[in-house]
Amino acid sequence: MTKKQIIALKFVVWMVCLYPLARLIYKYKFGGLGANPIEFITLATGISTLTLLLATLAVTPLRKLTGLNWLIRFRRLLGLFAFFYGFLHFMTYVWLDKFFDVHDMLRDVAKRPFITAGFVAFMSMGPLAATSTAWSIRKLGGKNWNQLHRLIYLSGIAAVVHFWWKVKADHRRPAIYGGILATLLLYRAVVWAWPRLRSGGAKPADATT
Repeated sequence: MTKKQIIALKFVVWMVCLYPLARLIYKYKFGGLGANPIEFITLATGISTLTLLLATLAVTPLRKLTGLNWLIRFRRLLGLFAFFYGFLHFMTYVWLDKFFDVHDMLRDVAKRPFITAGFVAFMSMGPLAATSTAWSIRKLGGKNWNQLHRLIYLSGIAAVVHFWWKVKADHRRPAIYGGILATLLLYRAVVWAWPRLRSGGAKPADATT
């Protein structure tokens, strides 16, 4: 793929990633957030976060299975957008829902485990976003950087658990996200284990993020 094609595709990815935010702004401006605007924003930003997390995790399998190595250029962009929507999701809770009331939030954590799972998911994404630059890779070293960025697995699992526990009745949507995540993690497990099974302990292929 040529440089111009990569730039054009990056523009498309930017537009797709910004669409959920644009949709929220549009609905806010024209009164389309429904009877419970905070709940609407919370769900919308949460879904966007989880979708982009899974998209980030899907880059490596797609690249290896298709041979389209240029896909790796989009992993960081997708990951940063996942963190961006995670931040909006978190701030919707902290600001719009709880008005920065720490005591109320602590009571929520004690009574509602899904809040704890969501907090774990968001906090796991922080170091990934902070070390997403080429400078960070050079500073940490490739091996340490790869180990740190395995936090995305924890973030993805915690996010799916957060969504599952949040939903009270119909778990079909969380189950779909959980199934996609399980498939992506199973792929990595197979990539890690297969060389060991074949060669009796050879170094496994890298399946990071």
